Amino acid sequence: MLYLLDTADAAAIGRLVDYFPVAGVTTNPTLIAREKRALPDILRDIRVAIGPDLMLHVQVVGPDAATMVDEAERLRDVVGNGFHPKVPMTREGIKTIRLLARRGFAVTATAIITAEQALMAAVAGAAFTAPYVNRLDNICGDGARVVADIVTLFRLHGLPTRLLTASFKNVQQVHAVALAGAHSATLPPDIIEQLIRHPLTDDGVAGFMADWTAAYGAGTTTADLLKV
Repeated sequence: MLYLLDTADAAAIGRLVDYFPVAGVTTNPTLIAREKRALPDILRDIRVAIGPDLMLHVQVVGPDAATMVDEAERLRDVVGNGFHPKVPMTREGIKTIRLLARRGFAVTATAIITAEQALMAAVAGAAFTAPYVNRLDNICGDGARVVADIVTLFRLHGLPTRLLTASFKNVQQVHAVALAGAHSATLPPDIIEQLIRHPLTDDGVAGFMADWTAAYGAGTTTADLLKV
């Protein structure tokens, strides 16, 4: 399972990659717009935060395939290694995926709602497909079931394309897609932090430390006790 951060906030990214096993960052036009800064500055700051090798997925916004291809080429010049152009799953988008795949881009097909959209994107040459889990759940759909169907289709047809599951609002959704066989998930900062939180864990650690402090004193570590 690959974990990615779904944000354009370079400060949050820098803080989280120091702790979590993050494989990269995904952005979208809404996340970029929230930063209210020049796009090149945002992308360069994210690259600094994650280092030279991790993935960075950036969405194109052009109205047609020719424009989106041009965007991808210009974005690659700024982002460098690990760049994945995100292309929405529209009629022009599927043409763009085919063109970019032929040019050696590892494309992420985004805004996917159905398993058939994911299958079409994979056949067109997408490296990743990004189904929207919470958006499906919000309309009484079943995001995890769609993810499971995509996993099955890719396996049946021998496709190397991976799932980059997106659109999460709670930990249970992440758990469900992991059980369904998703290869990766891109998560908002608050959700990735919630994945390791549990009050019983906190209570257990607090109990250990209370007993330790009573025996050896506050601030004492095992290293202190092992010093010769």
